[in-house]
Amino acid sequence: MTEPARAKRADARRNERTLLDAAAAVFVTSGVEAPVRDIAARAGVGMGTIYRHFPTRADLIIAVYRHQVEACADAGPALLAPGTSPHAALGQWIDLFVDFLVTKHGLAAVMQSGDPAFDTLHAYFLARLVPVCGLLLDAAASAGEIRADLAPHELMRGVGNLCVGNDDQYDARRLVEVLVAGLRLPPAGA
Repeated sequence: MTEPARAKRADARRNERTLLDAAAAVFVTSGVEAPVRDIAARAGVGMGTIYRHFPTRADLIIAVYRHQVEACADAGPALLAPGTSPHAALGQWIDLFVDFLVTKHGLAAVMQSGDPAFDTLHAYFLARLVPVCGLLLDAAASAGEIRADLAPHELMRGVGNLCVGNDDQYDARRLVEVLVAGLRLPPAGA
């Protein structure tokens, strides 16, 4: 008979979050192929600590990706605080989503590498984030702030397409801001 998996202690969860945040920051600047020693140095731990938590690079990449998806998913409902405009909450969430998309240096290539460890990540991304985007769109539409004919997947795909090719000559965030502003309905009587 196998024993049920024990829940991680609070300090172990905190240490894992520190490692994931450090890895994410290093991936932004150096890509997903960055040396593990750079991640260890940023997290203030030894390389053995990283390998104890994440035995392979694929394990680390998947954990960072899932950690960031979860942060984006958790932020959506939290942004719909009482007294906040649902359109403003949607805009703030889309900003977080853009941050997530534009910081994935090298992840697209890794996800298409043929490594079966990465096969489920896109489905996980959609399963977690499409409902959150839908929640925010529905709240803004119900409040009469935006048009109601846009599907969450459609908006996320449009934002994603605007984030491709971000460079010094192109500001994806600015164009996404225009897109989100364009969802707004004119004030009643205008």
